Amino acid sequence: MTRRYFGTDGIRGTVGQPPITADFVLRLGHAVGQVLRRDGHHAQRPLVLIGKDTRISGYMLESALEAGFNSAGVDVMLLGPVPTPAVAYLTRAQRASLGVVISASHNPYPDNGIKFFSAQGTKLPDAWELAVEAALDDAPQWADSAHLGGARRLDDAAGRYIEFCKSTFSAELSLRGLKIVVDAAHGAAYHIAPAVFHELGAEVVAVGCSPNGRNINDGVGATHPQTLVAAVRAHQADLGIALDGDADRLQMVDASGRLFNGDELLYALVDDRLGRDEVVPGVVGTQMTNMAVEQALAARSVRLVRARVGDRYVLEELHRHHWALGGESSGHLIILDKHTTGDGIVAALQVLQASVRQQRSLAELLQGLTLFPQVLRNVRLAPGADWQRNAALTQAVREAQAALAGDGRVLIRASGTEPVLRVMVEARDGKLAQAWADRLAAAAQM
Repeated sequence: MTRRYFGTDGIRGTVGQPPITADFVLRLGHAVGQVLRRDGHHAQRPLVLIGKDTRISGYMLESALEAGFNSAGVDVMLLGPVPTPAVAYLTRAQRASLGVVISASHNPYPDNGIKFFSAQGTKLPDAWELAVEAALDDAPQWADSAHLGGARRLDDAAGRYIEFCKSTFSAELSLRGLKIVVDAAHGAAYHIAPAVFHELGAEVVAVGCSPNGRNINDGVGATHPQTLVAAVRAHQADLGIALDGDADRLQMVDASGRLFNGDELLYALVDDRLGRDEVVPGVVGTQMTNMAVEQALAARSVRLVRARVGDRYVLEELHRHHWALGGESSGHLIILDKHTTGDGIVAALQVLQASVRQQRSLAELLQGLTLFPQVLRNVRLAPGADWQRNAALTQAVREAQAALAGDGRVLIRASGTEPVLRVMVEARDGKLAQAWADRLAAAAQM
């Protein structure tokens, strides 16, 4: 079955346009409540936790969800603004039936979305999402007054999550002596991320920690790392950490202003574990993971499995192989023996732990890894165009793959959000990558 509302990471869109409207979100809360009540695994009244980021629309959507759940006889616990991974953790810690996040992650403030976590703090399967979509078509089953759900607020949600994050950092180490710039993108971690690093001993310079409901991800955070680079240099800091609006994505910068992406940080985590004689049988990346990382891992007998782009698919592969480490170039890093989902703060702490333990900078941790240049071209497709039947493109891809064999690769995929073909060429030689990307893009337009 085709999902009508759920995408790869919940339901997302522009506020005020379907489906991100108050009336739909109320119906959604009621439908999810009905699915929970029918589940049969809840001997008592289901409890749902709701967290959100700092968008102004979060108030409206939170109220609509609360009403929808209550009308279906489901209790609600409000967490206020907290990171997405905090909701995953607290859902498990509070023995709740479900966790809900109101966020559009790295999108600008006019957008918002709803995503869900299971009682175990994990992403929910397609079958559950399809059950919710089916319930949206059913007539509402309003609970009578005696069976309505109630609502209460978990006042120390942020403090509990701060303690959880700190618990993932070795008790034998500290961040004393380090000056760290922390950019929270004016998002959900604005009051949490600075506290975590400060309480572990670092001198913290807070950037992007003054949300006003309309400035989330606006020129700051993991999607705008130039702000972090400038702040690290201006404050002569040792390191910089940038999160996105819901704090599940990470970028890091060293004292020189060099930016490290998710591929490099993932390799640093693997290298640290191997250096401590831990077994790392494999790692999950995506179609976009840099080939240099794959080769470096193979040289150390660590297998890389590529998933589709999206942390949801990385998680699926990690569970399938029973591995712990995975991530995306964009900075979604998943460390399953520390948390059930991607967590920017926890990932940053693991990288910092490796740096402190080895007394080496980020650049020194990664001195044996040099990423291949990646060249990306976006080719707009004509309506109805079938790029997979383009003979000229097929032939050009064959020629590129033959020319780059062993020293590069080609990835061509259709965008899931716009009529665009994404052409990516990666090669040890940047000029060669650029030449083939241009040639493939031209062939795609024939």
